[in-house]
Amino acid sequence: MVYPTLRDWLFSVKTFAAAMLALYIGLAFELPRPYWAMATVYIVSNPFVGATRSKALYRALGTALGAAGAVLLVPPFVESPYLFSVIVALWTGILLYLAVSDRTARSYVFMLAGYTMPIIALPSVTNPAGVFDLAVSRTEEITLGIVCASIVGGALFPSRLAPTIIERTDAWFRDAAFYATETLSGRIAGSAISSARQRLAATINGLELLLSQLAYDHTRPDLVARAHELRGRMQLLLPIISALADPLIALYNSGRQSWPEGLEALLADVIKWFEEPLPAVSEGYHPDPTANALRERIAAMRPPAAALANWDGALLSNVLWRMKQVIDVWQDCRSLRIIITREEGAWRPRFRHWRLGGTERFYDRGIMLFSTTSAAAAVVLACSLWISSGWNDGASAVTLAAVACCFFAALDEPAPMVFRFFLATGVSVVAAGIYLFAVLPHVHDFPMLVILFAVPFIFVGTLIPRPQFNMATVLVAVNTATFISIQDAYDANFLTFLNSNLAGLSGLLYAYLWTRVTRPFGAELAASRLLRSSWADVALTATTARPIEDQRNLAARMLDRLMQLIPRLAATDDHRHPSIESFRDLRIAFNALDLRRLTHKLAGEAPAAINHVLDGVRTYYEECVDHRKRGPVPESLMTSIDAAVARVIALGLANASAPSPTSQTSARQLRDALHALVGLRLSLFPATLMTPTPPEPEAAA
Repeated sequence: MVYPTLRDWLFSVKTFAAAMLALYIGLAFELPRPYWAMATVYIVSNPFVGATRSKALYRALGTALGAAGAVLLVPPFVESPYLFSVIVALWTGILLYLAVSDRTARSYVFMLAGYTMPIIALPSVTNPAGVFDLAVSRTEEITLGIVCASIVGGALFPSRLAPTIIERTDAWFRDAAFYATETLSGRIAGSAISSARQRLAATINGLELLLSQLAYDHTRPDLVARAHELRGRMQLLLPIISALADPLIALYNSGRQSWPEGLEALLADVIKWFEEPLPAVSEGYHPDPTANALRERIAAMRPPAAALANWDGALLSNVLWRMKQVIDVWQDCRSLRIIITREEGAWRPRFRHWRLGGTERFYDRGIMLFSTTSAAAAVVLACSLWISSGWNDGASAVTLAAVACCFFAALDEPAPMVFRFFLATGVSVVAAGIYLFAVLPHVHDFPMLVILFAVPFIFVGTLIPRPQFNMATVLVAVNTATFISIQDAYDANFLTFLNSNLAGLSGLLYAYLWTRVTRPFGAELAASRLLRSSWADVALTATTARPIEDQRNLAARMLDRLMQLIPRLAATDDHRHPSIESFRDLRIAFNALDLRRLTHKLAGEAPAAINHVLDGVRTYYEECVDHRKRGPVPESLMTSIDAAVARVIALGLANASAPSPTSQTSARQLRDALHALVGLRLSLFPATLMTPTPPEPEAAA
């Protein structure tokens, strides 16, 4: 068992102090429900100042928006209960959809607004005239808790978010170094490398939310920008390394005796460089001389145009070209990491590509709409059951059901988390009952109340910073504070307490059963939808009939979708597992985009041959989408690729034999086209990696 650290204890004591301060002020100003202020402290508090401030700000905005919605909607619709139920459900569903559409900390605004409105509106149906006072008091009490949490968290031993981001990136660097060295050693499958791939994608996804909170952490804007640049380079490294894997494996399988001189030593030195630790902060910032030396060796080994007519020469050129990209991206990652850690230094990107700069993210709108519609339907049905039963405390059941459905709507499998919510709430009911009926009757002043609260709340607070306990412990702290319902005078009724809390538990049990019935699909459905969507985008990249308006955003969307897909796939030893095949799909799409950009710059018969290849790629992936499964790639597509390779090589040889003022530019473009075509061939036909000598391009001509 791992015991709480000093930082955990410090966070817990600070949070408890802020909660008691909020409760004291609420009691002193005779607010109607001061316990809401105490509960809010535990909701918004985070071990890091930036996260606490961002969550506090967005909770205040969300609460105000939800309260305003309740004030506007209760009076006109309160006389039509079923219509009012639909209005509440629509509000919750729409705001929830906006919340899951935003993967930054801003989503908290919409989430809070979505379930705050029913929290205020539903209990007000029996007293619609008091809805304004209820909305104002809830806003005041929550704002009080937010202010106390922010002041105490920022004034007493504040903990910055930036070091945690650095710790996570360091873990990513270790996994990335392992992934790269395994690939450079000729190993692309296995449970260890598959697990590393999943961890890399999960780290990149988790950084998106953390970076959105970094600006609230007193971090300079230039360092925030550098952190976003680092995440972008981290995201690029995975597909670039995977693009290097295929031609490198093909070279390995062709036999060491045919390797060009110096390649094995180059690979060994690149592996050694990847395994080098980052420089210490005290060493000062300086350019990386190893990376420059490696690039010079790569340039010296580049085969001449005549050697590209041989398959091994084309493979070697592809390996060296992609290895340079890997080195450039890795150097960018190292440089940005050093600059962010030292908070100084200038950065000049080494990796430059037309594909950089896209900002579009992928959202599965179908799943999102289904999830939010399911939550809204749960509210409608719960309201209908409450109205038809005439249960006075039924509003509590509906509100907690709405909260549970909103909390976990973005998960692939929400039911297990809703059940944990139910269990944590049950624990809170028992704890609140013990305090309310066995402890509080003997409390006569506020200091005694603080002493009696200190032990359990501080102990629970030490578990909040741990991800595996965070949700359960926050719920226990928040619900216990809420269920005790501290007032300025002791007034507890056992039957009232039992009825209202049984209503809340009933609502959570209903939410669990609802999500279990309506959303039984799990990650498998999400993964299959992501796969089909990626196939559709691959077909789009290979479409020659119409131009793509923004190729950068298309590339960014595909890369973002891949980062969402990989953590949903289990680690595997299978060479043809979807986690590996998905990287092949992305490489095919990127190679197709490269070819589309290069085709109009080429002369002779090469453009027509390349367009024929792209048409074949498009047709294949459209068939995959139509049949909802990956089918075998037609052998005719390999013939088309080989023919296009032959045309490009012939054009390159012609340019080399008759140089012109523009021949150098043409040679670079022809090499890029050749690299894209070879990449397509290896990605579409990975079985050819196991054959030492595939058909040479000249034979295909």
